[in-house]
Amino acid sequence: MSGNCLPEYISAVFPRRVSVAVDVDGVLVGGDAPVAVQSMTNTDTADVDRTVAQVAALHRAGSEIVRITVDRDEAAAAVPKIRERLERVGVNVPLVGDFHYIGHKLLADHPACAEALAKYRINPGNVGFRDKKDKQFAAIVETAIRYDKPVRIGVNWGSLDQELLTRLMDENQRGGSPMTAQEVTREAIVQSALLSAALAEEIGLTRDKIILSAKVSQVQDLIAVYTELAKRSNHALHLGLTEAGMGTKGIVASSAAMGILLQQGIGDTIRISLTPEPGGDRTREVKVAQELLQTMGFRQFVPVVAACPGCGRTTSTVFQELAQKIQADLARNMPLWRERYPGVEALKVAVMGCIVNGPGESKHADIGISLPGTGEMPAAPVYIDGKKAATLRGPGIAGQFEKMVGDYIERRFGAKQAAAE
Repeated sequence: MSGNCLPEYISAVFPRRVSVAVDVDGVLVGGDAPVAVQSMTNTDTADVDRTVAQVAALHRAGSEIVRITVDRDEAAAAVPKIRERLERVGVNVPLVGDFHYIGHKLLADHPACAEALAKYRINPGNVGFRDKKDKQFAAIVETAIRYDKPVRIGVNWGSLDQELLTRLMDENQRGGSPMTAQEVTREAIVQSALLSAALAEEIGLTRDKIILSAKVSQVQDLIAVYTELAKRSNHALHLGLTEAGMGTKGIVASSAAMGILLQQGIGDTIRISLTPEPGGDRTREVKVAQELLQTMGFRQFVPVVAACPGCGRTTSTVFQELAQKIQADLARNMPLWRERYPGVEALKVAVMGCIVNGPGESKHADIGISLPGTGEMPAAPVYIDGKKAATLRGPGIAGQFEKMVGDYIERRFGAKQAAAE
């Protein structure tokens, strides 16, 4: 994983919460490791071909851990085949098994599945009911111990332990109802995670094998629950706003909630749970998670392209088209460039539309162009490392600048690779 956990200016105000590090098949979660990006498939896990294709796509997009549903025998039987197929094509991303209701039975009946998974996810709210709950929870934990696997204890308020919630509601009422129903529900979520973690440790699962999550679907609830959870434990924490929704609503809600928590140093892995449009791109949730971490300055995944929003001075669409093309080219080439040009993800490019902020913004970037706005001279100065390097003119400006960007990357980052060799 690349990038720092917290930039210096942020860590001085909000130091990173110290959590116990958990090794998820080579991906370190917690401790001083960078915040990891996680995602989840929405294929039928029993469909090996489609699941392998989606896991590979999510990993290529930047997902460092991928969760898959293991809900029945056919899905459990498919897991080792999926793992084998992924390894065959060079995709070594850790796979997390998502278990509900019958996870204890599936893991017992399918030892190859238990071995192939990198981590198990248990939901305390539906791992079992009444007298079977602790027994079935223990069975999964004992399997994790046997195969040396970490476990995520994932509470979700949509499937919250109703016995615990009822008990806390009754206690609150007997005490004169000092808390609202919403506050009691939040407390039940926190307690469900902590009590389950304590039980797992009592059974023998060490703390460096436990990750906690406590997912809700409202921004203020998520902030409140994780803030309290962070105060009361040093477990590694997985952040996610569940049922965030579709499109911009899901992106804004997830970013608002997790941005505040991350700024306070809370969170070791994140997932942006977007509802995809029918036939939509599942990898979008990975890209949004990366953009959140990169925008906040916690990680660097792809070069940054700064572009102005446009105004009455920029009636031409040239700068918009060029910015879009440069950004698309950078994203498309990144899988290869990460290997060929170490550090290229730190590149900053500026594509500006007029003389007002164009030259200044371009000087702040590693390489930038200030295109002529409406009524300006038809010339586009290019700045490299803060200094004017050229002035482009004519209809071929876009192509010339693209070549200059490529040449700059080769000269600056290719030299690092050559020196390393």
